[in-house]
Amino acid sequence: VQFVESGGGLVQPGGSLRLSCLASGFTFSSYVMSWYRQAPGKERELVATISSAGGSTNYADSVKGRFTISRDNAKSSMYLQMNSLKPEDTAVYYCNKDRAKRRDIWGQGTQVTVSS
Repeated sequence: VQFVESGGGLVQPGGSLRLSCLASGFTFSSYVMSWYRQAPGKERELVATISSAGGSTNYADSVKGRFTISRDNAKSSMYLQMNSLKPEDTAVYYCNKDRAKRRDIWGQGTQVTVSS
């Protein structure tokens, strides 16, 4: 199992970024998938979840209406479109199966920094 996250960077408040996740080592299309994030000094938190076929999504209240999760099962890839970014969105963002535990395999994540 492997996850490779990309697309992070430094952006001003109000800006946008699109994160990508490439998964391998398992049947991607069979799993509900999620984006998570971890801010400095805080626990990792769930950001958004998408069903295996992509027809159902859920979001943390803090990102609802600003972030959009999507997936392309043919490419074993998942995406997170982030708009209207706020400084409090600053974190390392990770993708994984839904309900992933700390002991599970994680990628290196991609750093998102929102600052003027």
